[in-house]
Order: sequence, then C-alpha cells, then structure tokens
Amino acid sequence: MQLASTANRTSGFCCNHCGSQQCRKELGIRIPRPLGQGPSRFIPEMEIIQVSAEDTHMHALFAESFTTLGHLDNIALVMVFHPQYLESFLKTQHYLLQMDGPLPLHYRHYIGIMAAARHQCSYLVNVHVNCFLHVGGDPKWLNGLENAPQKLQNLGELNKILAHRPWLITKEHIEQLLKTEEHSWSLAELIHAVVLLTHYHSLASFTFGCGINPEIHCDGGHTFRPPSVSGYCICDIANGNHGVYETQGPAANIATTEPFCEVEALMEKLKQLQECRDDVKASQEEKATRFEKEKRESMLVCCSEDEESVPTRDVSRHFEDTSYGYKDFSRHGMQVPTFHVQDYSWEDHGYSLVNRLYPDVGQLIDEKFQIAYNLTYNTMAMHKDVDTSMLRRAIWNYIHCMFGIRYDDYDYGEINQLLDRSFKIYIKTVVCAPEKTTNRMYDSFWRQFKHSEKVHVNLLLIEARMQAELLYALRAITRYMT
Repeated sequence: MQLASTANRTSGFCCNHCGSQQCRKELGIRIPRPLGQGPSRFIPEMEIIQVSAEDTHMHALFAESFTTLGHLDNIALVMVFHPQYLESFLKTQHYLLQMDGPLPLHYRHYIGIMAAARHQCSYLVNVHVNCFLHVGGDPKWLNGLENAPQKLQNLGELNKILAHRPWLITKEHIEQLLKTEEHSWSLAELIHAVVLLTHYHSLASFTFGCGINPEIHCDGGHTFRPPSVSGYCICDIANGNHGVYETQGPAANIATTEPFCEVEALMEKLKQLQECRDDVKASQEEKATRFEKEKRESMLVCCSEDEESVPTRDVSRHFEDTSYGYKDFSRHGMQVPTFHVQDYSWEDHGYSLVNRLYPDVGQLIDEKFQIAYNLTYNTMAMHKDVDTSMLRRAIWNYIHCMFGIRYDDYDYGEINQLLDRSFKIYIKTVVCAPEKTTNRMYDSFWRQFKHSEKVHVNLLLIEARMQAELLYALRAITRYMT
C-alpha cells in the first residue's frame, strides 16, 4: 500500500472525472487545495511518505486502522516513524472511544472536545465535533459548554485543573462530582472521563509539538485560492496563512548556526555521567536538594517569547475561565508541592485502580507508557550502538519534576547535564502551553538529530504528561474512596 499525498488521501476533493480544471471552473465548481504541505508543518512530507512506504508492518497497521476508523489522520501519519508505539496508541484510543465502557459515545467525544479546547487545539476540537455529530450528539451542545448537560458542565473544573495545575486536585473535587444528586458521576464514569481528559490534553501537546496540519477536508485545512508562482499569494500573507508554507523552505532550517559537535558533546556527557554514577553515588540529602533546585529552576523556564495567542470563539466556547493556565501559577512565585512516587505510583496504585473500575484500560495505558519510555533504536543522530536510557529517563523525569513529582532514587543533577536550555524551553512549552509551540522552537533543539528522534521526544513528552495528570487525579480518587 503506497501512501498518497495529503491531497490525494481525501477522495472527496480529488475527483478527476469532471475533466480539466478549466472545465470545472466553467461549471462553477470551486476546487480546494491543501493549505499545508503534508501531515506536519515541521517535517518534510517526503520523509513521512518514505518511512511509510518502506515498512510492511506499517502497511498492515494502516489497512487495519483505515478499516476500523474509515480514515487515517495526520497524527497517525506522523507517528509512523515509530510503528510499535503507533499500534499501541491506536488500540488504546479505539478502546476509549468506541468499545464498551461506562460513558455513552457522544459523551466521550464531547469530553475530548472539552480537553482539547483547554489548549486551543482546533485540530482535535474539529475532529471530535464531527465524531460527536456522527454518533448522534445534540448540535446545541456545540454552541457552548453552558448548553451541555449539567453533568458535563460540572466536569469543567476538573478539566481546567488537570490541564494546567494537576497538583491542586483534591478529594473534595472528586466528592463534588460523585455527590451532586441527579447530576452525579459514578466512579467508573469518572475514571473513564479522567482517562479521556488526560489523553486529549496530552494529544494536544503532540499536535502542537509536531506541527500537525489539518486534513484537507477539515476547517483550516484547505483554501479555494489558486496557487501563485511563489507558492502562496498575497492574500495568504495578509491573513496569516503564509506560515504553513515557509516552514518547508530552507529558511526554516536554522541548524547551520550551530556547531556540528552537538551530538558528540551530548554523547560525551552521557559517558561521563555513567562513569560518575558507577564511581560516586549521591546521598539521599543531595538528591532531595537537587530535585528542589531543578523544580525551582523549571518554574523559571519561559514557555515561549512569542505573543500570547487568544482563543477563538470556536474553541473557547467549549470551556470556562480562559485565563487559567500554568503560567499564572509560576508568575505568582508559588511552589509546586512535592509528590513522592514511593507513596503513590502508577505501577503500584494507579494501574490497579483504573483496571478495577474500567477493565482492560489500565493494561492498555500501561503498555503505551512502557513502549514510549523504553523505545530505542540504539542510535543518536548519525551514531549507532548508543545506550540512550539515561537520556530518556532525564526527559521523562524532567517533565514529572515540572509537575512536582519526585523519584527518590534519581539524581536530578543529571538533567542539567543532558538537557540544554533550548531543549528545556521546547519541553516546557509542549507540555505546559503547547499552543505556543513554534517551528523555530522545534528547529532550535537537537539540530543534528533526525525528525524521527524529535517525534520520539514528543512521544516521551505526551506519555510523561499523561501519567503525571493521572497520578494526581487517581490519588485524589483513592483518597476519596478511603
């Protein structure tokens, strides 16, 4: 199965039976063309097509996915670099949205809309608006959260806190949802909702972190303007659409300003850290001090220097309190309380709670966590036979550190050795304020690394973020139950 171009994947827009373009114009038919070039604004389309064409396992996975879902979205086409993860991701998402579960189908998609809207992710909002209507959802609910049932409106507060400040979730938030008389949630329904919220908060991070383009048939994915010789016309520049073109040109690649020793320097640091770890082990007091230092410093890392984007009506109507975000917390100089994994972990506590109340989902999520965390091809840019475990752990633990989560056996001094400032800015932006992610930020870290490796980074980011949110929510549910 050969992957076609973005335009050709949507048969409704590429029928050639009407004859020439001139003929179609005479008939008054407006011909759309894609605004973006390929599934991602950040990754050349040909790289994605080449990977897809070479992997026979991917052909079978795509065929199965197309049969099940009826389409292949651009998120899946970018995840194609990592087929093992993609298979687990598609299986989990299919179970959450379509298989037997506590929540009705239209509730599932509406919760997906609410979660994606917290990060102004119009791509995911549009996808689930269509799905919501397809499964019989009431169109009036789409006019704003206030038009949805009170039960869903009550979920808004949990959605807001989970997306931006999950450490503030308490058993009182859970009690309010479970004990609201006729609008109450059951424990099983709430677990399903929490998993959906965390899944789509994280998927919004991936969407922005990898520059996912809308499909041609979706809002923002096409234009009826004719292409110009330069690739876009002056009206595109006037309304801001020129950004989807310029990222594909040589000007977008700023790697030439960086010395070519970046990879070698990182490999040398890995080697030195491994030697130091074998020779000298930090005390528990030193590890605690280094964690607090890293946590404080992570608060000072700015997500982005770009101007703040304002939510459009189409997205912001799906949630309340549009000004609430991670940044407000850090600006006021408050501290994230420390969450000790030894006291409440996914493996020992969260996994079993999810599996008990929503059978099989804990297993699916755990498999996805494990694949993302352990995924390696033992390569680093042009180098082979490289042990990247220390680097992967530093990325995962840095994200959890930003959320106040501490692993007592980890030396947080390794993070500053392995993650430079530009990488930290990218990580924090994608995880905490993904709507601010830019192509320049994507290009500015790991400049000698392959796009597949940057996509792998994004898989680590979204799974670490999802696990962090789940830990806080599930701990609160456990405390309510006890």
